[in-house]
Amino acid sequence: MAANSLALVRLDLNNPVFQENLLNLQKPERLAALDTLAKLRRMTWEQVYRDNGLKWEKIGSLKPPAGIDAVYSLRIRQARRATAWRDGDFIRFLTIAPDHDATYGKK
Repeated sequence: MAANSLALVRLDLNNPVFQENLLNLQKPERLAALDTLAKLRRMTWEQVYRDNGLKWEKIGSLKPPAGIDAVYSLRIRQARRATAWRDGDFIRFLTIAPDHDATYGKK
């Protein structure tokens, strides 16, 4: 499937690490994360790239898993970022980091 910046974003939430991170958030954080996911479903990829609240950005300090060109971070909550990658129209989530530095592989 060819990537289209005008297509609506489709979510892949099936990564077990992402699911565990999401479900282990405290209720207010989990609800805010779910609001962000709902927002993403209503957006095109062009809107994701331009949205200042999400801050979609490539993580250069992390080596992507095999078969993935690049890993990106996006704000899932004011104090938390998620890691994900784009696969056609899908955003495939990997993790929700416990803090900002963990998103970028820093200690």
